[in-house]
Amino acid sequence: MTDESVRIVVLGSILMGISCGLIGSYVVSRRLSLFGDTLSHAVLPGIAIGFVWAGEKNNLSLLVGASVAGFLGVCCIGLLNKSTKIKEDSSLGIVLSAFYAVGICLLTRIQKSGMSEQSGLESYMFGQASALSYGDLEILSIALLLVGAFVFANYKELLVTGFDPEFSKSIKLPAELLQYCLWALIAFCVISSLQLVGVVLVSALLVIPAATASLLAQRYAGYLALACLLGAASGLGGSFLSFLGNNLPTGPLIVLSSTSLFLLILFCRPKNGLIIRWLNFRSTKKRIARENLLKAAFQILEAKEFDPTEITIEEMMNKRRATNAMVRSDFEDLIHAEFATASIIEESKQDLPGQTRITLTPQGWEYACRIVRNHRLWELYLTNEAQYEPDHVHEDAEKIEHVLGEETVRQIERLLKNPRTDPHGKLIPSLDDVRQGSIPTTPFLGPTKMR
Repeated sequence: MTDESVRIVVLGSILMGISCGLIGSYVVSRRLSLFGDTLSHAVLPGIAIGFVWAGEKNNLSLLVGASVAGFLGVCCIGLLNKSTKIKEDSSLGIVLSAFYAVGICLLTRIQKSGMSEQSGLESYMFGQASALSYGDLEILSIALLLVGAFVFANYKELLVTGFDPEFSKSIKLPAELLQYCLWALIAFCVISSLQLVGVVLVSALLVIPAATASLLAQRYAGYLALACLLGAASGLGGSFLSFLGNNLPTGPLIVLSSTSLFLLILFCRPKNGLIIRWLNFRSTKKRIARENLLKAAFQILEAKEFDPTEITIEEMMNKRRATNAMVRSDFEDLIHAEFATASIIEESKQDLPGQTRITLTPQGWEYACRIVRNHRLWELYLTNEAQYEPDHVHEDAEKIEHVLGEETVRQIERLLKNPRTDPHGKLIPSLDDVRQGSIPTTPFLGPTKMR
């Protein structure tokens, strides 16, 4: 940071990141991403015309030329939308490709003209941060001030016109004027950022920080602040990385930094990150498999009238139509979770691979009763209240039994007046039955032992 040129680039990148993040929030929330891309390409012919007009690479002439081209691009988009049946995305594509093609033709013509001052003009295509000057910093600062002042002065109006256009019309808000002002500021942000990231990549900074912020923010004010912060962090990170080695372009690295932040938050954000969701999915899948195993164990014991209380591998294989290896793995899982214990055979404990029987622990018994209770209550509810046929309720009950909360179950019980049997005549464990009992001594032992 002792190098003056480094300080200029870092400061310029931060200013650009904040202004693009702030205005980009409205680009993303109003679905104007393609519009930002169109504007970034539409200013290219203006840069070429500004250079020809001044006869040299003059910041003011280039800015004026780019501004005029951007204004013409906005007017063309508005004209196509109002005077034709062409949809907005098609009109944006037409303007983008046409203006960009004109710009490429003009730049090619300038390069072949032999003008001595044309050196560095091509940097506006892909950016050249090393050529950033104090004049560029002033333009970036003006862009940030204009965007910040406009958003601060019209925050509520922009919020209403963006999310409820019909209501904004009913209260006579100048929605169209605000839209054109927003377009003009987007164009100005694009123009001020060209020296750093170029025509091709500037639209990425309008979209990526704001899209990243949308993954985290709950309120719009927080969304704007996060977008600015992420834009500044991307600018700072890209500038830092570009100075770590030779020939590393600043503009693309700023975009890559922004993309990296997006991917990091996409995968690792709390609650809804892809990795978190995948882990939750695996946990839920494992829980459901365990609950189905405990339900099968209950049904095996029920068929034996709960005597004896041991469950053999063969019984579970027949019940679940599973292989010996799969059942052994399931038994190991129940024992590891302390929902079952390996049975004692011939007064000595065998090694787990040799075990053929398990006995549910009190915790496992309670868990199994709860799942069976949920399943049979829901079957009865669907039969009585939704008029399902008794032989058609099993599949739906299989799905819902794993997500019913205790309060919901109690409501169903009250609605059904605390039933004791399901549509098939099987017993429904009551809340007392679920909370009682540790097998083998005190499980409920069939209809005669139920309250």
